[in-house]
Amino acid sequence: MYDTMRVWESDDWLTDEPAVVREYANICRNPDKIVYSSSLTDVSTARTRIERKFELEAVRRLKEASGSDLSIGGAGIAAEAFRHGLVDECVLLLCPVIVGGGKPALPRGVRLDLELLDERRFDNGVIYVRHAVRNAA
Repeated sequence: MYDTMRVWESDDWLTDEPAVVREYANICRNPDKIVYSSSLTDVSTARTRIERKFELEAVRRLKEASGSDLSIGGAGIAAEAFRHGLVDECVLLLCPVIVGGGKPALPRGVRLDLELLDERRFDNGVIYVRHAVRNAA
């Protein structure tokens, strides 16, 4: 996930992109970021630090102390957050492609009741859905 998100750090390719893409780049690069990795030795993006493992109480304190929303990317780390009741909202982009494998987007063995907050359909067939987690801890 870190390698995927690193692209937003550079302005070189953004020059001819639509305003919404440039705005998303700023959304990705401006906040402080924590990368959970047991293999990365350093990071090349600003405002980024490495943590070796997901520490539940540290993340809980970070969430409680934050003055703004936190975002989690990556199926493995998101599954941990779901399991421990740290997720208040879930956003999914459903793409019209079947790849036949890979990591599940949502954790196995976790039951959460959701409330639909927003949905959109894009011309390319992608569907955006945003749900509130009703029974978050």
